[in-house]
Amino acid sequence: MSSEGLEVLRALDSARTQWYHITAIIIAGMGFFTDAYDLFCITTVSKLLGRLYFYDPATGKPGKLPHGVNNAVTGVALVGTFCGQLFFGWFGDKVGRKKVYGMTLLLMAVCAICSGLSFGATAHSVINTLCFFRFWLGFGIGGDYPLSATIMSEYANKSTRGAFIAAVFAMQGVGIIFAGLVSMITSKLFLSYLGAPSFAEDALLSTPPEADYMWRIVLMLGCLPALLTFYWRMKMPETGRYTALIEGNAKQAASDMARVLDIDIEAENDKVSQFKAANKYGLLSREFFARHGVHLIGTATTWFLLDIAFYSQNLTQKDIFPAIGLIKKDINMSALREVFETSRAMFVIALFGTFPGYWFTVFFIERIGRWVIQLVGFFMMSVFMLIIGIKYDYLKHDNGMLFAVLYGLTFFFANFGPNSTTFVLPAELFPTRVRATCHAISAASGKAGAMVGAFWIQTYTLDGDVWKIKKAMIIMAFTNMLGFCFTFLVPETRGRSLEEITGEDGRANDTTTGTSNNRQGGISMESM
Repeated sequence: MSSEGLEVLRALDSARTQWYHITAIIIAGMGFFTDAYDLFCITTVSKLLGRLYFYDPATGKPGKLPHGVNNAVTGVALVGTFCGQLFFGWFGDKVGRKKVYGMTLLLMAVCAICSGLSFGATAHSVINTLCFFRFWLGFGIGGDYPLSATIMSEYANKSTRGAFIAAVFAMQGVGIIFAGLVSMITSKLFLSYLGAPSFAEDALLSTPPEADYMWRIVLMLGCLPALLTFYWRMKMPETGRYTALIEGNAKQAASDMARVLDIDIEAENDKVSQFKAANKYGLLSREFFARHGVHLIGTATTWFLLDIAFYSQNLTQKDIFPAIGLIKKDINMSALREVFETSRAMFVIALFGTFPGYWFTVFFIERIGRWVIQLVGFFMMSVFMLIIGIKYDYLKHDNGMLFAVLYGLTFFFANFGPNSTTFVLPAELFPTRVRATCHAISAASGKAGAMVGAFWIQTYTLDGDVWKIKKAMIIMAFTNMLGFCFTFLVPETRGRSLEEITGEDGRANDTTTGTSNNRQGGISMESM
């Protein structure tokens, strides 16, 4: 049964880019904007939490979150994301993408508000409440990964599918920028109104009690983009591929996609029934492992290795910036000034390093392919992190600007590289029946890597110890080189329909790995 025989699939694959595609990118992308903002804004305020709740006058130093507490505050959302990815990915395959899609957004909005309302009689009760709500915030965020990727891949045409999925994910970069920007603006407003001496000048007045409102406002603002797009998510129809191939409702699939694409589509009940009957194998079946087992290993391992470095970089910025001299030492700043300078440095790195990388991927992914971008990205990240690790003493004392450039380049090649492609590929490689689940397994593997970064790698940077920071950088360089090697398990997918890639159209699954398949992808693009 060829996909050429199913008019609804042929219409989706050959549809010209139109306003509905752009709308879908924006609706799905705003979820990722919210995801990134909620996950990374905690980096800008975590040191303020230490000053507010864990100050000990006997130390003569500003308050600081204990290592275990710091790791819990910054890492618990990642644990929630891991769980949410697995649950909502499976659920999206069982009941449909649309039915689950709104649930994740609503959960994110509610938990973002509740995170800012984390009150308690003691410091530990506040932190415990915050961690509770950030876990469930992460749970909602986790659902957005497989559902947004799957929905976009199933709506897009085959010639721009990778660019569309990458554009959804690129909103993560915008969310990271806004996490720094909102924290910077909010802390500046509080500074302008309150003012505060540095810790060296007055230990007590350097952390005004009103600063307790500042971090809460930053966390609660994460609900706004989620609430603004909730209505439009509910208006999106179920994807034509799920309706036709999983539910077997040819008439509904043709009607929904005809309305979306503004064309006439024949229902083809008999052909849809044949197509559905030919693709009933499940995730744990022998047939799935024969066809897609290597691909799932490839997408899961590369995402795991990438996120060890990517999340370690983002979560440890607050510790590396003062260590390298990009911002002042904590004793020479007030609590609010520390938030402002950390947020400003994070904003600049994101704007000039992180953000451009995402959009380079969008513009080039259909020209040079997913496989090449991922391979080059892993390699360049390894090179720059290894340089930083080996030459850290020189960069710290003699050339802080060069450090900032190298550090920014690691973010650039993460995003014009595996951080984007590991999101795109699992949405294309697996059959419709288990597409969201397989994407969820790959993404959850990534979040397992992020937890390694949050609960292990991050501990090397908390005290600003030079040797430990060098060690962390060299470890991350090594994990990236492993990612480079495991990329050879992942095939090129550009220029082909989803059914051709997965073998759902009745052809043999000829998707192979390595450079030979990269050439195959290039041929398919030239023939279009």
